[in-house]
Amino acid sequence: MTNETTPKIRVMLVDDSAVIRGFITKILEAESDISVVASCQNGQVAVSSITNADPDIIILDVEMPVMDGITAIPLLLQKDADARIVMCSTLTTQNGATTLKAMALGAIDCIAKPTSVQEIYGQDEFKTTLLSKIRLITSSNEKRKARRASSPAPAPTLRERATAATLHPHLPKVVKLRPASEGWSGKPAIVAIGSSTGGPNALFKVLKHCTGFDVPIVITQHMPPTFTRILAEHIQSQTGIPAFEAAENMPLEAGKIYVAQGGLHMLLTQDKKIHLDNGPMENFCRPAVDPMLRSLIPIYKDKILSVILTGMGQDGMRGSQGIAQAGGRVIAQDEATSVVWGMPGATALAGICSAVLPLDEIGPAIRKAVLRL
Repeated sequence: MTNETTPKIRVMLVDDSAVIRGFITKILEAESDISVVASCQNGQVAVSSITNADPDIIILDVEMPVMDGITAIPLLLQKDADARIVMCSTLTTQNGATTLKAMALGAIDCIAKPTSVQEIYGQDEFKTTLLSKIRLITSSNEKRKARRASSPAPAPTLRERATAATLHPHLPKVVKLRPASEGWSGKPAIVAIGSSTGGPNALFKVLKHCTGFDVPIVITQHMPPTFTRILAEHIQSQTGIPAFEAAENMPLEAGKIYVAQGGLHMLLTQDKKIHLDNGPMENFCRPAVDPMLRSLIPIYKDKILSVILTGMGQDGMRGSQGIAQAGGRVIAQDEATSVVWGMPGATALAGICSAVLPLDEIGPAIRKAVLRL
């Protein structure tokens, strides 16, 4: 619900397909708190329109004539450094690789674009994911809120929605760390990492410190199918660590990285093999971090090191609570270095962390714990 004094979330759509733009516009305009302020057929039109449109969030296609999404990103951010860009891309290997490049350039998230009429009109999951991303990502954009609030002629600011509470639970914004005596201080038997918005770039920075490990690393990053396989390939190419997209019955091996497959929860069985689960979304996500973490606790008990990186919502917080209660350790990324301090913020504010660290310190902290340095 909204009212006359509640400004709407301003969305710019950029896609060369009029059908896709119309489909997404219909979804968004049906919501009382969202307005499509610009609908652009290519990146050049978007760059020309962004100043007048003043969008909170840009839904950007990858492949377009005249100017594609990759070319447009730096130009859009040059004109509006506070705009949030989400790539909307079809599930192809080429687009998966291009989307990761887009994130390196400044896009903060991605969503799988429906391609057929059947997908377009049967995509409740697309609608749910799109709306949750828009609301949570824009609710976390503190710089934009501050700029608009101080503007002599402010553009609409975002109201606090009930869904935005998932970014910061109803707790005082004071981080309290667990006493060192409460957590396992020995060598972890597994490292489990959860990430979402801004996560791919954060993962690369963390994992470059994780070479030579004799324990497995499991990762749930909120991404669509196909893209997670490309992410695993990029992790291996950038770090030299063997990395795989999770597959059913794949055994966990020391010194290797396993990335949850897009569209499926990654769980671990008692004999330390991967099980891919098509159950309901959790925290608007599948794969989600919480199911992965929960599945580890009966197997590894207190010998789990959970790491929650940048991302929207609170996925990973409840799973990390379970790990902390079992005696394991939890590290969360700090607010200053997070693209969105939702997941790590919820985890940090729950008082379950052994440490809340800047991104550059997380990899060394994991290495110190695993190698007992």
